[in-house]
Order: sequence, then structure tokens, then C-alpha cells
Amino acid sequence: MEDSRSTAVGPRDFRTTHWSVVLEAGKGGSSNAPQAMAELCRTYWYPLYAYVRRRGHSAHDAEDLTQEFFARLLEKEYLEGITREGGKFRSFLLTAVKRFLANQWERSQAQKRGGGETIVSIDETIGESRYQIELPDKATPEELFERSWAVALIDQVFRRLQDDYRGCGKSELFDRLQSFLSGDKRLIPYAEVGASLEMSDGAVKVAVHRLRKRYGELLREEIAHTVSSPEEVNEEIRHLLVALGR
Repeated sequence: MEDSRSTAVGPRDFRTTHWSVVLEAGKGGSSNAPQAMAELCRTYWYPLYAYVRRRGHSAHDAEDLTQEFFARLLEKEYLEGITREGGKFRSFLLTAVKRFLANQWERSQAQKRGGGETIVSIDETIGESRYQIELPDKATPEELFERSWAVALIDQVFRRLQDDYRGCGKSELFDRLQSFLSGDKRLIPYAEVGASLEMSDGAVKVAVHRLRKRYGELLREEIAHTVSSPEEVNEEIRHLLVALGR
């Protein structure tokens, strides 16, 4: 996390981020907003699913409700009502899903939710298995949403980092070094890692530094997709650390 603070994300980076594109739709200025919104939803569907489940809905109903919620988000009229107030996609989603569930309670269920259309690919088996593991937790629906959001973001960053290394033909290096991202002090010594990779201790140390640095860059880039200004990135990192600690 220390490295993540050293990489700046400037105003130019926010011209084409997913959330900024969606925000532009609120002013009628972006035809790419539905695609950007769908990309965000594909990444962060589980926190919403977990929130709906923790609100007392069954697994099947939670999947249907989450799908319908996404369908509403992608409607042009809905996008046009979005403003920069609040700034964060995370906060927007939580407020929006609360309103959606409140309205859904009063709405007739005769018509199949979401019109039968799959908006985002939701793996109910994985989602429900994960949710069942978290069941003993006493977290409120809001706390579970926040923590699940943080985990989903970290998972996305990890996958992007892994793809980076695989794309460069360095899969073995990544597999051996990925444990150094955890901050666990009980790590395999550099010498042992170096022996398995035929690298010196110094070379391993440099490789770990580069891995952490790239991880920090990707973390900031991913967060940039979900906030509306560079000034919010550090604040969001601090919020996610708190959420992960709950």
C-alpha cells in the first residue's frame, strides 16, 4: 500500500475512466455510458448480491433482484439522472440499490424480474457459496457491502497484475512472488525464492519491489474507474482499508 501512494493519477486519467463516462451521461454527453456501466457492474456485482441477501431475500430472489437492478441502471432515463454529487460509484450504487429495494417492495411481481434478460453474468453458485461462508459474520448489510466491494476491487487488481506478468511470459515469476503482496512477515526468504528461480537475492528483492510498485499503480487505476476526481483516490484507498479491517 505504501507504493500505491507514490503513483500519481492526474486529471487527464479521469477523462475516460468508467465512472466518469457514466457521469457524463447525466449531461447527455456520452453514448458509451451503458457499456461503461455494464463493465463496472460485471466487476462489482457480488457486493450488491450480498447486500440484497443480507436484507433477507432468498438466493434466487437476490439474483433476480440484482439483475433487475442492473437493468434499471442501464436505462437511458436512469443514467441521465446521475450527477457528480457524492462522486463515488460505490456510494452511488449503495444508495441506488436501497431505493430500488424500497420501491420493489411495493411493485407487482407478476412480470418476471428484469424482463427475463440477463444483464450481467452472475454466478449464483459462487456468489451463494461465498455468502454462506460470511453468514456467521454479524456485519450489517451496509458493512457487508463495503467489505465485499473492497475485496472485489482487490481481486480485480490482482487479476490485472497476473495478466500483466503472464502477458510478458513471467507467469512463474509471478507465482513465486505473489505472496509478497500480502504483507505477511512469515514470507519465504529471498534466498529460497532466488534458488528456485535461479536469481540472486538482490534480483529477487528488485523483482518484489517492481511487483509491489505495479500493484500500487493498478490499484490506483482501478479505484480511478470508480471515483470522479483524482483527489478522491487516496480517500477511497483509506476507506477500503477500513472496510477490509472490519
